[in-house]
Amino acid sequence: MNIESFIWGICDDVLRGLFKQHEYGDVILPFLVLRRLDCVQEEHKDDVVKLYNELKDKFDDPSDIIHTKLGINFSNHSRYDLRRLVNEPSKLNENLYEYLRSFSPNVQDIVQNFGLQKHIDKLEENDSLYILVEKFSEVDLHPSKVDNHLMGSIFEELLRKFSEMSNETSGEHYTPRDIVNLLVSLVFSPEIDELSKPNKIVSLYDPCCGTGGMLTVGKNWIKENISKDVEVNMFGQELNPQTYSICKSDFLITNEQPENIKLGSTLSKDGYQDTNRKFDYMICNPPYGVSWKKDEKYVKNESKELDGRFSVGTPRTSDGQLLFLQHMISKMEPSGSRIGVVFNGSPMFTGDSGSGESEIRKWIIENDWLETIVQLPDSMFFNTGITTYLWIVTNKKSLDRKGKIQLIDGSSYFGISKKKLGDKRKEITKESLNEILNSYLKFKNNEISKIYTNSYFGYTKVQVEQPVIENGEIKRLKNGDPKPDTKLRDHERIPLSKSIDEYYETEVKQHLPDSWMDRSKDKPGYEINFVKEFYKYQPLKKSESIKESLFDLDKEIRKNLEELNK
Repeated sequence: MNIESFIWGICDDVLRGLFKQHEYGDVILPFLVLRRLDCVQEEHKDDVVKLYNELKDKFDDPSDIIHTKLGINFSNHSRYDLRRLVNEPSKLNENLYEYLRSFSPNVQDIVQNFGLQKHIDKLEENDSLYILVEKFSEVDLHPSKVDNHLMGSIFEELLRKFSEMSNETSGEHYTPRDIVNLLVSLVFSPEIDELSKPNKIVSLYDPCCGTGGMLTVGKNWIKENISKDVEVNMFGQELNPQTYSICKSDFLITNEQPENIKLGSTLSKDGYQDTNRKFDYMICNPPYGVSWKKDEKYVKNESKELDGRFSVGTPRTSDGQLLFLQHMISKMEPSGSRIGVVFNGSPMFTGDSGSGESEIRKWIIENDWLETIVQLPDSMFFNTGITTYLWIVTNKKSLDRKGKIQLIDGSSYFGISKKKLGDKRKEITKESLNEILNSYLKFKNNEISKIYTNSYFGYTKVQVEQPVIENGEIKRLKNGDPKPDTKLRDHERIPLSKSIDEYYETEVKQHLPDSWMDRSKDKPGYEINFVKEFYKYQPLKKSESIKESLFDLDKEIRKNLEELNK
C-alpha cells in the first residue's frame, strides 16, 4: 500500500469540507502515530490487559511493572485498539476516549500535545469519526512493514505539504535528507579515529529537532560508516507540540530514550539548563528570517548575565539564527565538541561593526571556533529557493586548521531532482557529496576551496572627519581643533591585516588633505563575504557577438512561427 496515497484518500473522503486544508495535519498525524503504536504493541496487547487487571488494585500505576515483565517500552491497558474500536460503532466516541486515557504515562504526553479532543468531537458531530477510525485501522504501520527511515520520510513529506497549505513562512522548513547526509559527513568524518575507540559512548543533540530526522540520520551515519558498536545517545528540543509528539513517539518505537526530547522554545527555556548538559556533537537547521520577539524578554535578560548564553550580543529580532548557534556553543564540552548547522547567508554579513551580529561573529572567530563554511546550490529546500550554507564550528580544531577558516564553494555540485518537490529542484548526489567532503578533508587551496587566516575577515571601522569651511577658511573650536562637518562625515572599513595609519595616508589623506580620523570612534567588526571570495570575472561580450546571437535567435523564432502556421 502506498501510504501517502492512502493518506490523501482520507483527506478527500473524510476531511474535505469538514476541515480547512491547513487543519488536515492536526487530524492525520496523530492518527498515524496512534496506528503505528497499535501495530507495535499488537503482539503484547492481550498480555498487557491481563497483567493490568491483575495489578490495578495493588498499584496506582502498574505501567512500569508491566513494561519490565513484558520487555516493552509503552502500553495501552484498555481492551481497545483502532481495529477493535470499529467493532462497537455505537460507542465509538466513548470508547475512543477510554482508549486514549489508557496509554502509559510516557505516551500520555504525546497524546495530550496533539490536542485531538476538539477534532474528535467535530468528527463525531458530523458522522465522520467512524469512517476515519475504520480507514486507519486497516493500514499496517508495523516497523517490519514500514521501517523507521521510511516512516520518518512520510511524516516529513506530510508536514511539508501541510505547511504549504497553511502558508507557513519560508523559514520554517524541513531539512532534505541529502543536505543532512552532507552535514553529518562533515561533522563526523574527521572523528573516525576517535569514534572507533572501544566502548565509545557519545551524545548527539539538535536544539530544533522537529520530528527527529536529523538526529536519526546522524546516528545511522556513525553506525554505518564508523562502527555499529558506538553508543549514540540522542537529545533534542522542539517548539512545535505536534512535531515534538511525532519525534517522541518515534523514540518510543525505536527503543530510544523519549525523555531526552524536550518541549518548548530552546531560546527562552533551555530544556537542559537544570542539568547543565553538554554534548559531543550537535546538528541543527534553525528557522531562517523568523522573528524571536516571543523570546525577546528571556533572551535579553539572559544576555545581561555574565555567563549567559547570549552575553556576547544579540542579533536583530527579525532573525534568530545566530542565537541558536550561541546556544549550541554554550553546550560544547570543554574536552571538545563539533557543531554542524544550516544557515542562509544572513549570519555571514548582516549587521555593521558594533552590531549584535558582528559581535557574535567576532566572538566566534576570535575564539577560533569557526572551521568551515560550505555554500550549497540554490533550490535545495522544499519551501524556498534561497542559497544556504553549512557551518562547521568546533573547539577541537586539528593543529593544521588552528587560526584558519576554510570556505568551500559547493554551489555547482548537484544533480537535478527526478521529482520536483515544492521549490526543491536540485539534490546533492553521492558523487557531489564525495567531491565536497574530499575538498574539506584535504584542506588545500584550489578552485572550490579557499583557506584564510581568522583575521582576514576582521576590519576596523574608522570615522573620518572633514572640517567646516566658511568663506574659504576652516572653522575651529575653542581649543583650536577644526570643527567637524557632520554632513561630510564618512567611515572607512580597514582590514585588520593592514596598518590603519598607513591605509589612511595612502587611501584617504591624499584625496582629502584636510581630513582626520577620530580614533575614539573605532569599532572592530567581522564579516564573511562568501560571494566576493569566489567571484570570477566574466568579460562583456563584444557588440558583434551580441548582434550575431540576436540574428540567430530571430532566425529561430521565424522558423518556429512558420512551422506553427503550416
